[in-house]
Amino acid sequence: MSSRIILLAHGSSDKRWCETFENLAGPTLAAVADSRIAYMELAEPSLDQVVAEGAQAGIESFTVVPLFLAAGRHLRKDVPAMIASMEQQHQVRIELAPPIGENPQLGLAIKDVVMQQLTSGG
Repeated sequence: MSSRIILLAHGSSDKRWCETFENLAGPTLAAVADSRIAYMELAEPSLDQVVAEGAQAGIESFTVVPLFLAAGRHLRKDVPAMIASMEQQHQVRIELAPPIGENPQLGLAIKDVVMQQLTSGG
């Protein structure tokens, strides 16, 4: 069964905001074959656009990795409702992973950034 990873950011009408997330996603998009970035709202491609495009290409299963620090209302209610609708509409399976902020590795990465800032005299 073919599958695809989708990195999900909130989205913004400010292109600079989107560029920040596209830069953060860059290493994953380069390392994970056929992965994509999508936005929940206010920017494109939308999650639905990425799922629809994948479904048309024969992708049957998606894993959505939220680039959110915590699971607020969007991840508890809005995104699961969107996913349920997309699963039915496109006849695919979509798993919602925990937000990256719940992964202890992100805490270690933040520590590394802080230590780098301290050692650079900033």
